[in-house]
Amino acid sequence: MTRSRPSERRTLDSFDRAILRILQRDARMPQRKIAEAVNLSAAAVQRRIAAMERDGVIARTVAIVETRAVGMTVTAIVEVHLVDERLPTVSHARALFQAAPEVQQCYYVTGGISFVLVIVSPDLIAYEETTRRLFSGNDVVASFRSLIALDRLKTGCEIVIP
Repeated sequence: MTRSRPSERRTLDSFDRAILRILQRDARMPQRKIAEAVNLSAAAVQRRIAAMERDGVIARTVAIVETRAVGMTVTAIVEVHLVDERLPTVSHARALFQAAPEVQQCYYVTGGISFVLVIVSPDLIAYEETTRRLFSGNDVVASFRSLIALDRLKTGCEIVIP
């Protein structure tokens, strides 16, 4: 699917924003119900959703799985410091972290840390194996620090749409 660059995207109007708010809460809501809620026809809602998908406003539609329900009991937030911030080093780390299935989220950040990752694992043994593969045995990683989550108080993907 070809997506527009952000500068080419159309401006979202109040209908688009209302549709996005609904879809963030329940992407499986029938389009006719969305249409009723935003006071448009189902066909208009369908066209708007298709346009937002085409333009990259809606990046993906996914199911959010409860980690513990599938045996993923360890969540770690990991600070990663690279040996340097040169393009080849950062590119190598980006590719490695993006390809790792255990990495649920990955952020390239400022503030003295190179990356912040959220990693999920079935147990601490599996997590240790992941750290050895991604960090300890990696020449571009200078150091890393793990913060093991004791409880999930809030998770989600919903953003505030003004």
